[in-house]
Amino acid sequence: MAARSPSSRKPRPGAEPARRARRKPLGPTSWATPVGCSQKYVDVVHDGDKATPETAAKFGSAEPRICTPPLTNLTPETSLGFDVIEFADEVLGIQLLPWQRVALIRMLELNSDGDLRFRTVVILVARQNGKSTLAQVLTIWLLCVWGWPLILGTAQDLDVAEALWEEVVEIVDDNDDLRDMVDKVVKVNGKKSLNLTNGRRYKVKAANRRAGRGLSGNLVLLDELREHQTWDAWGAITKTTMARAEALILALSNAGDVTSRVLRYLRLLAHKAIGDPDGINAAAEEDKLGPTQFDLDSLKSFDDGTDGDVDEDLEDLDLDELDVDELEQDEETLCLLEWSATPGRDRRDREGWRQANPSIGYTISWRTVAAACKTDPEWIFRTEVLCQWNDGATSGPFEPGSWESTTIKTQRLDDGSEIIVSPDDRIVSPVMAGIGQSTNGSLVYIALAGWRADGDAQVEVVAGRYGTDWVEEWLSSPDRKGRIQAVTGQRAGAPESSILKKLKADRGFRLDVVDMDLVGAHHEAYEQLRRRTVWHPPLQQLDLAAQTAERKTLSGGAWVIDHVHSPIDVAALKAWIAALWALKNYEPEATPPPQEPLALTATDVFDHYDTLTDDLGSIGF
Repeated sequence: MAARSPSSRKPRPGAEPARRARRKPLGPTSWATPVGCSQKYVDVVHDGDKATPETAAKFGSAEPRICTPPLTNLTPETSLGFDVIEFADEVLGIQLLPWQRVALIRMLELNSDGDLRFRTVVILVARQNGKSTLAQVLTIWLLCVWGWPLILGTAQDLDVAEALWEEVVEIVDDNDDLRDMVDKVVKVNGKKSLNLTNGRRYKVKAANRRAGRGLSGNLVLLDELREHQTWDAWGAITKTTMARAEALILALSNAGDVTSRVLRYLRLLAHKAIGDPDGINAAAEEDKLGPTQFDLDSLKSFDDGTDGDVDEDLEDLDLDELDVDELEQDEETLCLLEWSATPGRDRRDREGWRQANPSIGYTISWRTVAAACKTDPEWIFRTEVLCQWNDGATSGPFEPGSWESTTIKTQRLDDGSEIIVSPDDRIVSPVMAGIGQSTNGSLVYIALAGWRADGDAQVEVVAGRYGTDWVEEWLSSPDRKGRIQAVTGQRAGAPESSILKKLKADRGFRLDVVDMDLVGAHHEAYEQLRRRTVWHPPLQQLDLAAQTAERKTLSGGAWVIDHVHSPIDVAALKAWIAALWALKNYEPEATPPPQEPLALTATDVFDHYDTLTDDLGSIGF
């Protein structure tokens, strides 16, 4: 599509014209003009604004604190956002708030050839500020005016996506200009769809790996991106939108934490592209946060789950053809708009409230925010109201901060392998092995635990593969140099129990198979982490499990990891806990003297085994 002047811009071919009323001329304004914007931008953003330049401190900030800068001055010729704002006002009767207008103009910037500049837009703003209204207006405009064939609303919780869809249906049904465009509304749970007479649709799906090729919209709405702790849904979306000449992924969220893998990666990438204004890239490396071969294999291991509900132009897409590079985000087509309080601000600082809550003074009262500041736990308030990121996990079975503070530093080599930085952070003793298996039986992990020179324990997840046939050979291999003394895991009631039973019955298996005290093992892990006397290298699968796993409380108040109801696979964590318990509790008949640590190279002994991902290789052995 070519860029057009406001007077000549028309709906796309086949799109129904929307009624337009001439707007009243705008008067002069004294609002400052942001860098890369025009006077027209300022006039439209603040048209009818309750705030004035003199009273701005009493209202939320219309401009995001962090944003991807425009390539050219934002005018009606260089952004479709102006058309969407006018459509909302004149056709839908919705007067958007200043910050919502800013978001639309910035995110719908056009390249010089008239195409949309961005294919991925991430909007970060505190809760209850009107993200849903923004998404609804954009959805209706793209569907009814601009003429995109398919809009897809998604969320980790399908109810959230369906609630937004239902409001869009209600807006369209109540509008005289749009009502006749509707062919039918499908209200069947799980298959809700708004179908127009010209074949265009707005449907909803749960955002998960089983959605597969069904995540195929021109506009894909991803609500609460902070909850995406794996790359499953993102992988499906990335692949399927490639088939669309025009596509936009709009991710909406408030701040996340270390478990918000997708959102954290995208935010780091966007911050880096604009000079790292908050310094977050200095403390993290986006290449360690981005998708890995493990994520790709996890996505491919499931059926697409579309039940035949696949668009014709996507039927030939094959997730097996997807590679890791295609899961990654192109920073040139990524837009970040972040309304958040400056890091380090006191939570009572009202300027921080304005920065993160652009609707304050409009739809949110100062009194409401003040009440939350007094009653909410600090990091609930900072995450939900100040849109600030927590460096640790806000949930999980262990003492807050204990997992993060016991992580040792590693370095990634050019060949992709990881080595431990400090010689002091290495195991120097024989080791014990722990086994954990995924609830669905697909993945098995092995962790090894041993003593460091300083007397603390260290546990490393060193292997993970699909299936179970490889486990005995791996543990028995001469490449272990006789260092593994025993193996353990949950002896009953878990997927790995059958593996342990088989090993114990095998007369040719030379390692001791130990019956683990399940409750004692979990108590041991909690206490050692609390005391900071057990260490571990970083590993995404393990870290996420340790930071998000749910507890299952037993009679008497004891607890274990709930491998059924935890939000992600906890098999790696189960192996870690088992190995630590064996190290602390198993006494071999004769303890050999401590061995010197092995030299670490890129071709360490474990590299001879095809591990599930590059992250699962030798680190300290």
